[in-house]
This record gives sequence, C-alpha cells and structure tokens, in this order.
Amino acid sequence: MNIEYVKTSEIKENGENPRYISEDKFTKLKKSIKEFPEMLEKRPLIVDEEMIVLGGNMRLKALKELGYKEIPIIRALGWSEEQKKEFIIKDNLGFGSWDWDILANEWDTTKLGEWGMDLPSYFDDTSLDGFFDDPAPQDEAGLNKIILEYPEEECIEIKEMLLHLASTPEEAVRILLSKHKQ
Repeated sequence: MNIEYVKTSEIKENGENPRYISEDKFTKLKKSIKEFPEMLEKRPLIVDEEMIVLGGNMRLKALKELGYKEIPIIRALGWSEEQKKEFIIKDNLGFGSWDWDILANEWDTTKLGEWGMDLPSYFDDTSLDGFFDDPAPQDEAGLNKIILEYPEEECIEIKEMLLHLASTPEEAVRILLSKHKQ
C-alpha cells in the first residue's frame, strides 16, 4: 500500500455516497481528528483514479472544514465500477458486535461517547424513576405489556441475545429473572 499526501483540493467527494452524518457526530469527528491526527496516517482516505473518495467522505469534509491543506490517501487503481460500489458499502459495515459488558466495565464510557460511539441507553446514568408510575398497557387478551425502547441496531442485538436464551421473548425474560434470583 502506497500512502501519498495530496492537496485536499485535488480530492473529490463522492456524490453517490449513501452514508450521512448527523451534526453531533460530525462535531465529534472533527474533534477526534484535532485530538488524534496521527490516526489519519493509519487510516488514509481511499480514492479512485479520478480522485473520487471511495472511503472517507465524512473525514474529507471534516478535514476541509478544519483547514487541512494535504491529507494521506491510498489510490484504488483498476477497480471496476461494481468493485468501487462494493467497497463503499463494505468499508462502512460493522460485521462485528460490541461486547457491552467489557465496554461498561473496562472502558471509560464518557470517553467512548466523546469518541463518537453510540452507547446503549442503559449506559446512561438514568434510574428507574417513573418506570413504575404508569400502569402497564394491556393487549386485547388483557395481558400487560412492558415496552422498552431502543435504537434499531441495539434492538436487533437484544433480540438476537434473547433468541440465544429461549425460543420466545417471554421465556428469555423468565430465564434472566430466574438467574437474577439465584
């Protein structure tokens, strides 16, 4: 891999990039670059022959706003349009999952949030105040419901964990409660 330093003005944002970034995350990205610019050398932008970004659109935008004149890149030469599209998607996929227990117990969760990590809601210092105040809603059969709200990615992860415990969510909760009582 040949890392080159090129003028920021030579690099073109990818207009077909399907990713976006919230203002809050963009602020954290800029802060991250300011605090740890050495990381850019280990994770340069990936561009094609025409200097269009395949990996690092948000970093390019942040670097421009921060006034960088030169930035590290790696050129992906000879790739087909299909390979370029595949890279754009795969470069942004998270194939792994976080071990939330390790993160909660062995990492500074404040720093994790500052670094841009979306932490599950149970990392907040909130309590159960008010949780028991309202009566639980009931379904058509008169069964009470407990409704917990999570971001989509976290919800999927929780469902997967529950499926490893039991075949139904209710059974999984009973198993967790019985383990807690022990």
